Amino acid sequence: MTIHPLDLAIVLLYLTAVVAAGYLSSRHASKSSSEYFLAGRSLGWVMIGSALFASNISTIHLVGLAASGYNEGLVWGNFEWMATLTLILLSLVFAPFYYRSRIATLPEFLERRYCSGARGMLAFMGIIGALFIHIGMSLYAGAVVFDQFFGIDVVTSIVLVSFVTSIYTVAGGLRAVVVTEAIQTVLLLAGAVIVTVLAVLALPSHGIHSIADLRLAVKPDQLSMLRTDNSVGLAWYSVLLGYPVLGIWYWCTDQTIVQRVLGAKTERDAQLGPLFAGLLKILPVFLMVLPGVLGYVLFRDLIGSNSNQTLPVLILQLVPVGLRGLICAGVLAALMSTIASALNSCGTLVAVDIARRLRPDIDDRTEVRIGRLSAVVVMLLAMVWSTQGGRYTSIFEAINAIAADLAPPITTVFLWGVFWKRGTWQAAMATLICGFLLGAAAFLADLPIVGNHKLITEGWGIPFMLQAWWLFCICSSIYFVTSLCTPAPAAEQIAGLTWSNPLHSLKPKQARLADPSVLALLLAIFLALLYIWFC
Repeated sequence: MTIHPLDLAIVLLYLTAVVAAGYLSSRHASKSSSEYFLAGRSLGWVMIGSALFASNISTIHLVGLAASGYNEGLVWGNFEWMATLTLILLSLVFAPFYYRSRIATLPEFLERRYCSGARGMLAFMGIIGALFIHIGMSLYAGAVVFDQFFGIDVVTSIVLVSFVTSIYTVAGGLRAVVVTEAIQTVLLLAGAVIVTVLAVLALPSHGIHSIADLRLAVKPDQLSMLRTDNSVGLAWYSVLLGYPVLGIWYWCTDQTIVQRVLGAKTERDAQLGPLFAGLLKILPVFLMVLPGVLGYVLFRDLIGSNSNQTLPVLILQLVPVGLRGLICAGVLAALMSTIASALNSCGTLVAVDIARRLRPDIDDRTEVRIGRLSAVVVMLLAMVWSTQGGRYTSIFEAINAIAADLAPPITTVFLWGVFWKRGTWQAAMATLICGFLLGAAAFLADLPIVGNHKLITEGWGIPFMLQAWWLFCICSSIYFVTSLCTPAPAAEQIAGLTWSNPLHSLKPKQARLADPSVLALLLAIFLALLYIWFC
């Protein structure tokens, strides 16, 4: 093992503290399914926002964004800042419906809006997304880091992290997940701040004394958020068209993320939590992508072409012993929070959307037991899939490429479902089934099973962001055509589940600064100013 004993002691202390905090916070979680799956609907907006942020920021972000910053620069920060816009959509457009309908899962919302078949299909797709994206790729990313820092092989790392995370997640439910995520948010942000500050302080020793010096030292456009070049699939038009498809699925309709909003104490908490998370999502550009750019300036001779070494090199070269342990704990925190949230959502989907529908008379204790067992099964399957992460050249690209195949049909049925009353259950089913099959075909066509050739991305020249956009267009066409060819839903069926006018979702409820619509507007203006500054 290559880690200093003091750093190792800090990491072990952190592991023990997190498991203890998760267990102690949820000693009574098994008494009811509402407590286990939704934390008794008692979460405030600070806890919701912190948990949304922590469940999203995984080891993939810490390692992958630094590597992407090293290679291409701040342009990858669009995934963070565009997330702020979709979190505003979650707050203003979707969260009011979710809270008022008192649903336990997102598939349950689709059942009320469309039919039970849509509920089952979305539950299945949600489990697939958690298995392949949230857990599988996160496990692989964490294993790579542990191999570099601790000298532990990939398979052993996967087993170790899976076991530790499963202990408090399977036992404690959503409350354990949210409490530990709040702790992990503080830790991972502290670690990221330390690395960034030390990297900035090291610039003068390399002849960098101003922003102008920094611009001369980096690659062309490495400090720009907007590009016209689409060589890595992130030209401004690809981001503008493709990200909303991925973002609405991930932030507004994915059980792994939105489950925190479903556990809100009040509607105001359900709306303010996403806005707080949107504010936090401003930070990764400066704390996770920018360090990669600084790593290029400071240590490109050490890092060379292996950009995934950017964060480890920054830590080893800049961070003193003792603080390294804190940073390693932050990396571990990011990994565990993502896996924990995905495991809990999978257990919820299986227990509430599958088991309870098959056996409506099951009691709470049995439902919780089914949720725990299914979480274990999903973890085992994800461990197997995670060993395939090496097939992709970039971990961060991998999760978004997979999401580009999964997201379009889900985004379609949710987005048009709340804004268009004419949408029918037949249209939802046709869109989900056809969209899933098209996405699966695209996934297999671009999965480098043999060799490294990607048929759609490289053969046809369509980057993953534009793949998401074109699949969304196809799914939307299926949705609208099918809806117009089938009978309109009854008014009582969609009452309280659609906006009568899209602009109504933006209208403030109260003429005061603390109103969610007003705060959302201020957040959007702040984001626009940042884009103007960095374009």
